[in-house]
Amino acid sequence: MGNSITYRDQAAVENHLEQRLHQPQKLLEDLRKTDAQQFRTAMKCLLEDKKDGLDLKDIIIDLGEIRERALQSPGVNRSLFLITLERCFQMLNSLECVEILGKVLRGSSGSFLQPDITERLPRDLREDAFKNLSAVFKDLYDKTSAHSQRALYSWMTGILQTSSNATDDSASWVSAEHLWVLGRYMVHLSFEEITKISPIEIGLFISYDNATKQLDMVYDITPELAQAFLERISSSNFNMRNTSTIHRLGLLVCFYNDLELLDATVAQVLLYQMIKCSHLRGFQAGVQKLKAELLDIAMENQTLNETLGSLSDAVVGLTYSQLESLSPEAVHGAISTLNQVSGWAKSQVIILSAKYLAHEKVLSFYNVSQMGALLAGVSTQAFCSMKRKDISQVLRSAVSQYVSDLSPAQQQGILSKMVQAEDTAPGIVEIQGAFFKEVSLFDLRRQPGFNSTVLKDKELGRSQALFLYELLLKTTRRPEELLSAGQLVKGVTCSHIDAMSTDFFLAHFQDFQNNFALLSPYQVNCLAWKYWEVSRLSMPPFLLAALPARYLASVPASQCVPFLISLGKSWLDSLVLDSHKKTSVLRKVQQCLDDSIADEYTVDIMGNLLCHLPAAIIDRGISPRAWATALHGLRDCPDLNPEQKAAVRLKLLGQYGLPQHWTAETTKDLGPFLVLFSGDELSSIATKFPEILLQAASKMARTLPTKEFLWAVFQSVRNSSDKIPSYDPMPGCHGVVAPSSDDIFKLAEANACWALEDLRCMEEDTFIRTVELLGAVQGFSRPQLMTLKEKAIQVWDMPSYWREHHIVSLGRIALALNESELEQLDLSSIDTVASLSWQTEWTPGQAESILQGYLDDSGYSIQDLKSFHLVGLGATLCAINITEIPLIKISEFRVVVARIGTLLCSTHVLAEFKRKAEVVFGDPTEWTSSVLQELGTIAAGLTKAELRMLDKDLMPYFQPSAIKCLPDEIFKELSAEQIASLGPENAAAVTHAQRRRLSPLQLQSLQQALDGAKTHSWQDAPASAGPTRTSSSRSPAGALQSWGLWLGCPLLVLMAKLLW
Repeated sequence: MGNSITYRDQAAVENHLEQRLHQPQKLLEDLRKTDAQQFRTAMKCLLEDKKDGLDLKDIIIDLGEIRERALQSPGVNRSLFLITLERCFQMLNSLECVEILGKVLRGSSGSFLQPDITERLPRDLREDAFKNLSAVFKDLYDKTSAHSQRALYSWMTGILQTSSNATDDSASWVSAEHLWVLGRYMVHLSFEEITKISPIEIGLFISYDNATKQLDMVYDITPELAQAFLERISSSNFNMRNTSTIHRLGLLVCFYNDLELLDATVAQVLLYQMIKCSHLRGFQAGVQKLKAELLDIAMENQTLNETLGSLSDAVVGLTYSQLESLSPEAVHGAISTLNQVSGWAKSQVIILSAKYLAHEKVLSFYNVSQMGALLAGVSTQAFCSMKRKDISQVLRSAVSQYVSDLSPAQQQGILSKMVQAEDTAPGIVEIQGAFFKEVSLFDLRRQPGFNSTVLKDKELGRSQALFLYELLLKTTRRPEELLSAGQLVKGVTCSHIDAMSTDFFLAHFQDFQNNFALLSPYQVNCLAWKYWEVSRLSMPPFLLAALPARYLASVPASQCVPFLISLGKSWLDSLVLDSHKKTSVLRKVQQCLDDSIADEYTVDIMGNLLCHLPAAIIDRGISPRAWATALHGLRDCPDLNPEQKAAVRLKLLGQYGLPQHWTAETTKDLGPFLVLFSGDELSSIATKFPEILLQAASKMARTLPTKEFLWAVFQSVRNSSDKIPSYDPMPGCHGVVAPSSDDIFKLAEANACWALEDLRCMEEDTFIRTVELLGAVQGFSRPQLMTLKEKAIQVWDMPSYWREHHIVSLGRIALALNESELEQLDLSSIDTVASLSWQTEWTPGQAESILQGYLDDSGYSIQDLKSFHLVGLGATLCAINITEIPLIKISEFRVVVARIGTLLCSTHVLAEFKRKAEVVFGDPTEWTSSVLQELGTIAAGLTKAELRMLDKDLMPYFQPSAIKCLPDEIFKELSAEQIASLGPENAAAVTHAQRRRLSPLQLQSLQQALDGAKTHSWQDAPASAGPTRTSSSRSPAGALQSWGLWLGCPLLVLMAKLLW
């Protein structure tokens, strides 16, 4: 080149690469134009895993980083996928092309594999390349739509059939090796094809060492196909009752149907293998029924005590009376099985733990370490009676993984033992993981021995992080270590960010970005302002959404793509909390899109922004070419608004027609959207594909589906169940088909559709077996809960006879107990009370009955309550008489302040707790950000005068729940400056009632806080100075004619044009 390449030349190279990352269609066009030599070089780059750099005098290109960025770029992957299909198989070794496809596809969401893609797949691959490509498709099975699975299956079988020796229709083309190649795709074989597989071939397949692993993964197999495979295996002279054969059956064992004259030992082997059946997609009710039948066979001529250890996870089907009949010795003997079982009901765990610990006066580490999944059944009091060294060993052992299953009261019991007043330090340091969040701020302040290394394996609460970051910042010489410690970023304040030098901030911004999910909206706002001030030209575009809405105008059209990509990688709902500001952000998004989505590349760019597309764009702005990819993305949107849902529904009806005409594949692919359709539209789905409907419903467990959807699920289950009235019905139940255990198990949230008469006529055994499932249903009405409570009284007698496991099993049904019935309960155990306080819908009268019942039955007075008692009382603590709050011991209160600060108590109760907090943390004028964060709702007990005296810089550190709890007449006493300093999250928490009491000036300040206006350090910068990037049109002097042959990356191959 003559002269050395300048910094500007380096910038030109980097800028060109950046542009190509943001213009994947152009990349595709350029790759299409490369000659054979350049294309081979570009493709071979993708096969390289070396993290090498390219040093051309003064230009240093990190090939590994570019390759990694390219494979993570939304559209680059798609271009590389398409060009590989178009040109690679003609120019490179097919094995190399398959490897490239594998790399590109594994980095994608699965949306590339649309059904029509199989038309572009080669059909004349070498055998090894075909097997490798089939393996890629098998790895991506769960990311692939049902339609695409069917298309890929057809492509695979088309090639397999060509190589088959089958000569007529009666002979099967399916060989043992074909089944192995198909892998999970074997579930797409038709019933007829399976029945034609020769006994010799199926026998060979079952004999393969990896057959079991393959059959362990056929999660979506149906009973009909599974039984067809079982029949063929049986026909191949395999003894279906031989232990070795049963071990090879994988998930086929879940549909085993040869139970006639089955030996008890074989039944036990089958039960052990059936542990894996929980991985099946659907058909769980049938699995439970089979387990129950095998359980009966396994216990023939033996007692439950004798067989307990050999019943595998079928033991979760045992009733309370069966569990209570067990001897402690039998439970001890079977503990190695019982401690590994998943799916225990809490009430079962309580019974079994009591049996296991029956002979233990004081728990030891050895006893507890054996309990595994039964750990949650240990009482809080028992944990408190353990020696501290034993508790410490438990937290370091394998059983610690079950600590997260413990109730808050149990966790606090353990914690109180670990941080005993006389020797706090070692105990706190030993606490690992998420459990560390429960350590109180008071105890942290007494612990001098923290450093960033000690904290690396601990999850921090925000109050802990605020305190620890400030503490460690004073003592460390390497502040970057604090940022790289992960959880500590929660404690970085605006003042810390403001104080960072430009070089330090830019060098370590990646630490914030790596832990973005841990940051509060206020922290993101502070980072955005800092970046704007020190380096707006290189500012990550998504941060603009955290600045006032007018700053979005500074995004030029040339920067729309990086803006959309950057914003699409975050969740807008957590980034922008104000609806008006969100509207402004989305207006900018629409402007960048020109109100339309032209192709699948635009969908790739959008990322999570798809979930915020206006209904009008969904309805009319998405091109047919882009729709399939957009639909794939819309499936994962957690909360579409009614207008968006209506638009999606219309698009689906236009594309697929009415649900009555849908295929099984269509119904599976549209599972998340079934809630958008009416009951009448869903009725045909319920009739044709009841199991697919149930599977769709089970995936919505975290949300509450529409009543029409639940009713469709209910009708589907009822129509397919046995409609046989009880032979000995209760009075008034003649002719009523009562709910069965199977029905209740299948229905989940759709149990809310039972009529009161149906619930009243439920058989006692059904209630006993399903009470915890029924107690977990969120949609039950008050009359339904009342009916179920009456059923509990009918089955267990009056509440005064109920034991802890009865009360715990009720869940929401307990809400129907009136004050008199609550007073009858035995509430002497804090664990029983903790199970009740987990419910949040108690009336004040009910809560008072529970609180008083505990005090009466336990014999404790308010001043006797320990920290774990206070935690266990939960929401019922809000029913305490305010004159009794001063009686709570400070030594117990100070370690559970954060827990009490989660309660939504009355203003008078919070005010009294606030006075107690002053004893711990001093006068409110002395409170720090960490104290205010720790107090939670207790801070809402501040008086008008105290609130007015708070420094404005503390306002962002109120918890949003505390802002909501502040009485309207007190909230209005905040100054305009304090309100402007609330931060976006707290400003969004202000209620309509609080707003109505504000002056125009205060409302203006509130809007500033919502918008992310700057309230500290430098002044607000003008919006005209936008974060534009200059793109170089100048090529470096000189020419390196051979660069295109040696750079070894598709993007860099194309740099030859720039450098010639």
